Amino acid sequence: MDDSIRKQIRDLIQREVVVATGCTEPGAVALAVAKARETLGCMPETTQLLLSKNVFKNALGVGIPGTGMVGLPIAVAIALTAGDSSRQLEVLTVTSDEVSAAKTWLANNGDKISIGLKERCEDKLYIECICRKGEDTATAIISKRHTNFIYISRNNEVLFENDCSTGKSDAVANGVPELSQRIVYEYATTAPLEELDFILETVKLNCKAANEGLKGYGLNTGRILMENAAGDIVHTVIARTVAASDARMDGCTLPIYSNSGSGNQGIACTLPVYEYGKAKSCSDEQITRALILSHLTSIYVKRGIGRLSALCGIVNASIGVTSGITYLHGGSYDQMCYAIKNMINTLAGMVCDGAKPSCALKMSTGLYSAFVCAELALHDKVVDACDGLSEKNIDCSIRNLGRLGMEGMDQTDDVVLDIMTHKQM
Repeated sequence: MDDSIRKQIRDLIQREVVVATGCTEPGAVALAVAKARETLGCMPETTQLLLSKNVFKNALGVGIPGTGMVGLPIAVAIALTAGDSSRQLEVLTVTSDEVSAAKTWLANNGDKISIGLKERCEDKLYIECICRKGEDTATAIISKRHTNFIYISRNNEVLFENDCSTGKSDAVANGVPELSQRIVYEYATTAPLEELDFILETVKLNCKAANEGLKGYGLNTGRILMENAAGDIVHTVIARTVAASDARMDGCTLPIYSNSGSGNQGIACTLPVYEYGKAKSCSDEQITRALILSHLTSIYVKRGIGRLSALCGIVNASIGVTSGITYLHGGSYDQMCYAIKNMINTLAGMVCDGAKPSCALKMSTGLYSAFVCAELALHDKVVDACDGLSEKNIDCSIRNLGRLGMEGMDQTDDVVLDIMTHKQM
């Protein structure tokens, strides 16, 4: 593979695999609020948020780090009272004193925050924050990516504007060649090892989150699974992984490495591959390459689905995992493709019904499927090309999954959001 292509792919992974604190949708909203407040230059009298339905859905029921509270109002309060936009997706990393101050502010000023849906919004990831004080107004808009500002203004002066709807694919627009599963595999298995070892940074933070989660968060999914693992390697690996999700979705303050804008996807792409590789006494090189394969495969699959979708993110993340597991077993490229096809026909219908503590349950389902599909593939068993979304060509199969998530599930998003906002508690 050409040196320049390798560099571009490495840069892509490093853009997509980044540190985040808490759920990334509230984090991105807080980032927009912090930027609007900074642009206004003072504490606003009112703060208005207009969100795409996907962002709105993913922020309704998730824990906000260190607060013991769920939802956007406390995230907005933190951003207004202590937020620093330079921290990007770690904007919600604040001290306990700052959390207390934000709670006090919210108790006295909660009616000064308005949160609603952006009308006729085509972008699935869209956050518009408008801060006002007197006759002064500041606006900050994030679109398409969790940290991608496309518009910043103060009063009638546009300070920054970026038209991200160029018609080009995200890959081409960012100087990265269009990916294929063959390119993903070639990069992960042939690039010089010293160019790949950056991925090991994901292990340190995500393992800390797993250890914390085993103390008991959310539904205690990881801790209960661990108590009943009885030494089984796969069961233990999955228990540790979902424990990190337990902690993150229930408001743990520890940062983790995300993938494609999702902390749970970053956790899922990292921990099963690393923990399983260690348990099976794989070499450091095997584990490093398997981690790259897991993360990059997930990025590739996610590109077709879209940054936010009605399709649960564990679908693409666990497809990455099955690729990494197959590689750790010494599987061939063809067998890895078999595992991916098996996964596509297993998890294609898993719906995202918002970010919340029970996401750990969906993660466990995806990961168990990843191990089963890899095991079948290693015995050269693959779903037939006439089955479901699968085709003979692996990239066509992946594109079919992307079409389902991007085109086929728009109405699903509407129904899910309607159900979530009209439930009787």
